[in-house]
Amino acid sequence: MNHMPHDRDQVAVLNAGSSSLKFSFFNGAEAVCKGLLDRLGPSQPGILQPGILQPESARAAISSADGSSLFGGPIPARNHEQAMEWLFDWLGQSRMALSPAAVGHRVVHGGDDFSAPARVTPDVLDRLEALVPLAPLHQPHNLAPIRFLARRFPQLPQVACFDTAFHATQARIERMYALPRAWFDRGIKRYGFHGLSYQYIATQLPQIDRRAASGRTVVCHLGNGASLCALRAGQSVATTMGFTALDGLPMGTRCGAIDPGVLLHLLDHEQMTVAELADLLYHQSGLLGVSGISADMRDLLKSSEASAAAAVEYFCYRIARELGSLAAALGGLDAFVFTGGIGEHAAPVRARVAELAHWLGVRLDPDANAASRTKLHAADSTVSVLVIPTNEELMIALHTRRALAELPA
Repeated sequence: MNHMPHDRDQVAVLNAGSSSLKFSFFNGAEAVCKGLLDRLGPSQPGILQPGILQPESARAAISSADGSSLFGGPIPARNHEQAMEWLFDWLGQSRMALSPAAVGHRVVHGGDDFSAPARVTPDVLDRLEALVPLAPLHQPHNLAPIRFLARRFPQLPQVACFDTAFHATQARIERMYALPRAWFDRGIKRYGFHGLSYQYIATQLPQIDRRAASGRTVVCHLGNGASLCALRAGQSVATTMGFTALDGLPMGTRCGAIDPGVLLHLLDHEQMTVAELADLLYHQSGLLGVSGISADMRDLLKSSEASAAAAVEYFCYRIARELGSLAAALGGLDAFVFTGGIGEHAAPVRARVAELAHWLGVRLDPDANAASRTKLHAADSTVSVLVIPTNEELMIALHTRRALAELPA
């Protein structure tokens, strides 16, 4: 089958991870269906996946906008391509009659070539494939669904939306490493990530806090992956992630910033292989490594173990340190925004970060924080403190609809 009848108001959004595939269907700006297909293995041999084992059985969970289950259980798929095959067969047979006019994809790395979403063409796909060495743990999985759809539905428009694109406004000095200049020209530079989340927050600020929208704001995206981004008038000035999504804050299982000399020591004196080192840095470190208990902040906040408390404190301390750095890059601070799963729901983390940022003029209203209201700052705070739920899927859907609007009916 190479043709799919479609509803021009519908777009699909796909977000492929190393062992999972998240998707959402939007009718206009409203999500009508979403799902997760997980326990997937590699779509092609040779992809570096430390700690990821070939799954016994993939599973799917699909729900409608009101949360009611449409499907839940195992599926006959072992990799991303087979999962996509199953998903589009299921969509064609489902009672919801979902038939997107276009598909938007989250692609981690756009390099220097892509500073805005791009309609996928064979040339664009080749250029994105060339970026795989810059993001070997993410990019191959992001591109697998694009290749599948290009083969099965060659007339279906696809749009690639990049996590790096939002940071293209940063100055050269922010993007440099102190390496010989030739390496910068070869792509060794700070790119930054979580850009779709930061772009969504930037679009919401004018309706919530005009000073934050037009002034100096730091957004804190805290989830299993975590980073901060400094915005001036809604544009990225600096961010904590760099060449990869491993840098900056400690995360669920990622170490965050680390002295490169440690890595040289582990390779040289501990005789670790590159694959073992990648597994250590990406899958054994962060909150999991420090606590020895869990990568999940919810588990650590519930735990009575001293190591859990130490991991939470280290996480908050590093956020506060990076906040100070980004405030320096902005020349001051007007607003601080929490988003992501931890940022939106973990009141104790927000309270501790605010306490550590007291010197910046941050004052929190304890009742507002406990209730996770949109505005958390106390009356005497010189800095606005906000909680804004992110919506990367909607951002991708909006980008895709804009690209679709440029095509003939």
